[in-house]
Amino acid sequence: MSIERIQQKSGIIGRSDAIQQVLEMVAQVSPVDISVLITGESGTGKEMIAKALHQNSKRSHQPLVTVNCGAIPEGIIESELFGHKKGAYTDARDDRKGYFESANKGTIFLDEIGETPLETQVKLLRVLESGEFMPVGASKSKNTDVRVIAATNKDLGDLVRKGQFRQDLYYRLKTVTIDSPALRHRVEDISLLVERFALEFTRSNDMLYRGFMPEAIRTMKNYSWDGNVRELKNFVESIIVLEKGERITVEMVERQLGLNGDAQNNTALPVVMSQPAESAERELILRQLFLLRQDVEFLKQIASQETPPVQSQMGLPLIPQESGEVTPSLHIDEESEYFIKNSSIGDMSLEDLEREAIARTLKFFNNNRRASAKSLGMSERTLYRKIDQYGLERKIKSNG
Repeated sequence: MSIERIQQKSGIIGRSDAIQQVLEMVAQVSPVDISVLITGESGTGKEMIAKALHQNSKRSHQPLVTVNCGAIPEGIIESELFGHKKGAYTDARDDRKGYFESANKGTIFLDEIGETPLETQVKLLRVLESGEFMPVGASKSKNTDVRVIAATNKDLGDLVRKGQFRQDLYYRLKTVTIDSPALRHRVEDISLLVERFALEFTRSNDMLYRGFMPEAIRTMKNYSWDGNVRELKNFVESIIVLEKGERITVEMVERQLGLNGDAQNNTALPVVMSQPAESAERELILRQLFLLRQDVEFLKQIASQETPPVQSQMGLPLIPQESGEVTPSLHIDEESEYFIKNSSIGDMSLEDLEREAIARTLKFFNNNRRASAKSLGMSERTLYRKIDQYGLERKIKSNG
């Protein structure tokens, strides 16, 4: 399966090299029935990678059972994982299937595997190696056919050295390792993520959305985002609510991030993406092109007038009219005129838009690739790859 198809099905957003490497690993590993260890900081979307591995595997029509090992009390974790027999302990009034039995023929995702007690790790190793497990209170073992995907935000190698994680289980899990990159290592994806989260949130809550100013996005790209994608999603949703649907400016972002001394408390939320990435990115590009068109028209208007523009209460530029009245010059809503003609819809693709954006940016910066990459919000490596992908190298040389 192609990377584009995997991205569309899974909802994983991004065009950065870091995310492309993850998607390439998913495409390569998914069809192979082998255990996978996903590493990365909290909030980077490790569960989405696990889901992508399952969706593109031979077990995709079978259940994916997700287990948060860190959220299960040590006293009952074995019962939760392997089940129990009636009478195994005081509250065991009936036989109960565990997660491994429920996931038979499918995939089990063990999140926060580093939190698992050492005693339970022995039994996990047995399941991985032979498919056998023993329900609590049972005298006979059972068999299960599952693919194990584990994830951790801890350094398991360091836990092994400290005697807090079994070495044999560690080496069995890390047969294939996929690293989920921190947001600070994929800043060129922030604009896509922001628009995706904003569109999903405003659509589901029937709210007006006017977009983010380019300067606001640049400020967000320079922020550390210690909570990664999860923190970014929470921030986007909260600032849209707090700013009551206004177009988000750099001042608003700085205020909400506490960059001007007015810090706000953010509560982490899980990352849930229900809309296909392809349609969300198409909507993002069309919206940003429309906002760009309005900015250009506004600049043309103020360039032809001697009176400096006035700011409305909503922060939108106002243009003095001949009658002397001041009215908003920008109205960003769904009923406004489209930047792209209707006749073009159906004959263009996201690749066409991206190719033109890259070509025109290179021309604007006289083929200075470093400046072009910075302006486009992507790494130089990604820009070089796109130039080769779209065959722009020939045009660059002919222009030179």
